Amino acid sequence: MRVFAAVLLGIGLTASPLLAASAGETAKGDTPAAASSISTLPDKPAAVKPEASAVESEMQELRSLVEEQRAELESQRAALKTEQLKMEALEKKLDATTPVESAVAPAEATRSIALAASASTAAAMPGTPVTTATASPLMAPQKNDNESPLYFKIGGAEFYPLGFMDLTNIYRTTNLTAQGGGTIGTSFGSIPFNNTILGRMSEDKFSAQNSRIGLRTHAKFGEADVTGYLEGDFLGYLSPSGNVTSNSDSFRLRLYWVDYKRGMWEVLGGQSWSLLTPNRNGLSALPGDLFYGQEMDTNYLLGLTWTRAAGIRFIAHPTKNWALGVSVENPQQTLPSTVTLPSTVPAQFNVQGSTNVTCTVGPTCPTGTAAVVVNAPNIYGNQFDTNSGNTASTNGVNNTSIPNLIPDVIVKTAFDGDPGGHHIHFDVAGLFRTFKAMNLVQSTFASATSTTPVTSVFNTIHGGGAEAGLNVELVKNLRFIATAFYSYGGGRYIANTTGPDLVIRPDGTMSAIHSGSGIGGFEYQVTPKWMFYGYYSGAYFGKNTNQVGTTYSGYGYPGSSSSADRYLYEPTFGIIHTAWRNPNYGDLKVITQFSYVSRTPWAVASGALATAHTGMMYIDLRYDLP
Repeated sequence: MRVFAAVLLGIGLTASPLLAASAGETAKGDTPAAASSISTLPDKPAAVKPEASAVESEMQELRSLVEEQRAELESQRAALKTEQLKMEALEKKLDATTPVESAVAPAEATRSIALAASASTAAAMPGTPVTTATASPLMAPQKNDNESPLYFKIGGAEFYPLGFMDLTNIYRTTNLTAQGGGTIGTSFGSIPFNNTILGRMSEDKFSAQNSRIGLRTHAKFGEADVTGYLEGDFLGYLSPSGNVTSNSDSFRLRLYWVDYKRGMWEVLGGQSWSLLTPNRNGLSALPGDLFYGQEMDTNYLLGLTWTRAAGIRFIAHPTKNWALGVSVENPQQTLPSTVTLPSTVPAQFNVQGSTNVTCTVGPTCPTGTAAVVVNAPNIYGNQFDTNSGNTASTNGVNNTSIPNLIPDVIVKTAFDGDPGGHHIHFDVAGLFRTFKAMNLVQSTFASATSTTPVTSVFNTIHGGGAEAGLNVELVKNLRFIATAFYSYGGGRYIANTTGPDLVIRPDGTMSAIHSGSGIGGFEYQVTPKWMFYGYYSGAYFGKNTNQVGTTYSGYGYPGSSSSADRYLYEPTFGIIHTAWRNPNYGDLKVITQFSYVSRTPWAVASGALATAHTGMMYIDLRYDLP
């Protein structure tokens, strides 16, 4: 009988959907089938065998069990449907509010719910082994959202590899020499006029130089948090024939610093973005917490104030929303060829050669020390950075050995808040600089050809500036950005405009140049896959001139070089499309940038062009590590 009952149970389970349907039609699903044959019984009661009564009783129990299982299955299906609806609603909400898209989380969550439901059903079935959700190989282990799939640990330290691969196409309507950014970066101050050969030639090139690799580490020592950051790209200098065949772009150091934080105090040392660079969040040195735009140009925006320099900074966090810091950073006093030096400098200091020197009238020529200097950009020896774009050139090779007196000092404070769930950031910074040089006019030398001073006269001046930045989320994912910078001797910090810090007066002393810049723009993450951005930036350099008789020197005087710019501006806009994203494998983006750059010099000769300009378009395919 047990075997017979087991066979009937299997048949009943197989036919349960049919029984359920039949029950729905007749409204007698709870009535045993044997009872429905009463109308066919004979008039006289028949004797019922004990075995038949036992079978009917077991059949009724089996039918009841099948009905219970059917009801439980229906209940579980309804619960699963409810959970699926909740997941769909959550996914839509995340798509509308979060710029980070998870391509696998909804599927994994649905699979987990289904697995849990099947486990519950299996538990209710007699004789079926129970499999819990946590025992299933389909369930991914729980993971911290901040951990990269490439995250690993060595001892107590955590390591996060980072970087991306870039393939960039650049088109410009004029051909210009890139400076400080390989073939990708724009030297804003050297755009040629369109009445020159280069000004009438367009350029188009591919480059993978902007590809980047790096490593971030984190460790905790007692109450202290220690973070290390290393980042490099391939925008270093290349041998003259490198672009013909090998394209062996040089790896270069971008960032390498260590940050120690304990309680409200923080210390950072190494090469980092300057504290003068505008922030997005607090005074953090992490690239994601800084503002340098979404554009592809590796020299960033024309009006951006920035350097990446070695230094050390100290930061206090009095409150959660307020930070105050001070940094000392590597200085670099700058005197580019756009500045004309006075004519009284001794001839022996003309490093360009004797063809650039014309002797003055008097007994000192040619054995004397007085001379008129023509086109000698580094005649003041190697005391200033000439802003050369080539470290192998006669002048550029000296740019790494400038005798700076003391580091640049920057003080900065930042305020952050989230009123109404919208992030607001504001920062303001002050800059202090010191310049020192030997006065070659007032110092004396043994002879007209000697560079050994008999008496040395030194001059020192101070410069400074102020920066302010605003980054406000107006509505969800729409950010407004504004920055401003004004300085006396801070031209070095205005992005790749070849602007000077100072001039040399006819008496050999120094005088700083006023300069300023600004940016206004927006960034809008419309959906997790689409971002639109646009900025307008500009820079200004004041004139500082001197005149002796009919001879001028300085910056911006009548008849000065067409490279001595008065102001420059750049409107920029672009679209970033995330074509594919997976938190385990990274993402694939298409980044575009469209820019127009114009510069206007102080002096415009009669009949000459007043402005030089170029149009630029970048299209970049980027694969980001997860």
